[in-house]
Amino acid sequence: MRYSGFLLTASLAVGIFFSFACPVERSNGEGTLKAFSSEKELKQWLQKKKKAFENEYQKGADATSSSSEWEVAFSPVEADSVTNTQTEGVDEGGIVKLHGEHLVILRRGRLFSVDTQNDSLKPVSVVDAFAPGSSGHAWYDEMLISDNTVVVIGYSYQKQGTEVVLFHIDEGGVLSYESTYILRSNDYYSSRNYASRLVGSKLIFYTPLYLDFYGDPLDNFPAMRRWQENQPAEFIHLAPATKIYRGDDGLEPNAGIALHTVHTCELAAKPMECTARGILAPPGREFYVSQEAVYIWTVHYSFAHFSEDASYSPVHSALFRFPLDESQAPTSLKTMGSPIDQFSFLESDGHLNVLLRAEGKSASMWSSEVGSKNLALLRIHTEQLGNGTSAAPLQNYYPLPEPEGGWSIQNRYVGDYLLYGAGETWRPHGNEAEQSSYILNWQHPHVAPVLLPIKHSVDRIEALGRYPLLVGSKDGNLHFSAISASLEGPESGIQAELLSEFVLEAASQGETRSHGFFYRASDDKNGILGLPFRGGGASGWQQLWEASQGIVYLRNHQLKLGELGRLDAKVPSHGNDNCKASCVDWYGNSRPLFLGTRIFALMGYELIEGKLEGDQMREIRRVDFTPQTR
Repeated sequence: MRYSGFLLTASLAVGIFFSFACPVERSNGEGTLKAFSSEKELKQWLQKKKKAFENEYQKGADATSSSSEWEVAFSPVEADSVTNTQTEGVDEGGIVKLHGEHLVILRRGRLFSVDTQNDSLKPVSVVDAFAPGSSGHAWYDEMLISDNTVVVIGYSYQKQGTEVVLFHIDEGGVLSYESTYILRSNDYYSSRNYASRLVGSKLIFYTPLYLDFYGDPLDNFPAMRRWQENQPAEFIHLAPATKIYRGDDGLEPNAGIALHTVHTCELAAKPMECTARGILAPPGREFYVSQEAVYIWTVHYSFAHFSEDASYSPVHSALFRFPLDESQAPTSLKTMGSPIDQFSFLESDGHLNVLLRAEGKSASMWSSEVGSKNLALLRIHTEQLGNGTSAAPLQNYYPLPEPEGGWSIQNRYVGDYLLYGAGETWRPHGNEAEQSSYILNWQHPHVAPVLLPIKHSVDRIEALGRYPLLVGSKDGNLHFSAISASLEGPESGIQAELLSEFVLEAASQGETRSHGFFYRASDDKNGILGLPFRGGGASGWQQLWEASQGIVYLRNHQLKLGELGRLDAKVPSHGNDNCKASCVDWYGNSRPLFLGTRIFALMGYELIEGKLEGDQMREIRRVDFTPQTR
């Protein structure tokens, strides 16, 4: 088994790190992060950083690299949920949601509702996903529903922030526009993560704000305004100085400083009310929302330019925890390395587990798709986070073997286990010569990971209840592998078994997003899953412009996989839809859906229903809701 060099190089890095960055060394968290005591103190701190920035500029430093270059680098569940979410009880913004018996669909800058009552499919309502009279010059990518409020979330370069567009939906499924709010932010959309979360009626955003030291840095601080046609409105600041936190590390303005901000908006309030909290830190970032907190992992921007020749020395980074209870102050811990994506995190039983790569790219639009395979698991108790002066102990990092089989890494916690492997995701799928993927018990990380008994690459990891499912390519075919694992005791080692494998010939997965998959369990060992597919060897890039070829449905019967059938697309992906906004499907466009015992496939502007008859599924109805053009 070939292990990474993370642990050896981590020892050296920790020694250097403590010598220069940790005047107080502790392994247990103490206190909380320090906020600015007043607006005066915050302004003085910013002016000091601005002066340092200007001095470096006058010395001939290339100031462009810390300002305009950034804008290039960082630019472009409930019981009845139809969204494949990471954390139970934490809904994620997506392209389709359920309201009563109506499906609400966000598609190419418009909102649609379709009535599924009385064994029928009937389009009910269609509205622009932006305000009447607005330019619509934004990317409207996510949608959530709270009570009778539909929330559309997008990013507008023209309005310089996140658009939150609210609609009302009545019992008949009729949609009507209510209001639009703009939250000041930079572009933070990701190839994997989602911009918004919903916990109850609280809408949660993480947004980075990169401080501009050419002008007044306060102009980049959290603020909100309500948009109204032909009525300019000023931004209202959301975060007082007492909600702006800082660690003890020195921040260099020429290397970039970001205010990593957590917005919380109460949708039940009319008008919508928002608050904001933030931490000043280097700009590289990834975030994760648990049932208890928002976690933000930061790393210096310079590490974004990763190459195969880069050193294996783990990058210096920091972890911040913002409790969802806003009366509690955030905590922090110095760390090394960076996570792959949001699925690298799991908060459970008072601990946080994070799969890390040593020198991977700082998180941004595409960083999850490339980077180091030099891996380790960090496992810490949440009480170890404190005022940011202590570092995660070296013994809390567990080195992991490197996966083979593709460029990008997939990782997922399923039950008591963490699984990871390599695949291609957005790239064309080839015939990978060497493949390896691994499983470990995150509660007992000192027990050696074991090689998984599969022969294909890993482009997706999902859960069939408590049993892992790995999906990937081999020889132009799409493979589904169900796994079981057991650990009788720390000394016995992990026993991993391939329970079942299904091969869909001449196919690859049609959606790379986690929402593209859905599983409906009937009990612990039985259920139905759906996944969009397209031709073998196809690139994930195709989901941006084309609907999937179809959705395949598999039965999990006593942990044995078998095909139930497919629902295929017939209508062209876009047709003549007179698209005005969001005309690229950044979040894809195809989803398997289960409403009670009914089975649906959403592909582009088609919604198709299938029905099980024994062990086979047949199509019984479909509707084309392509908007009519004049």
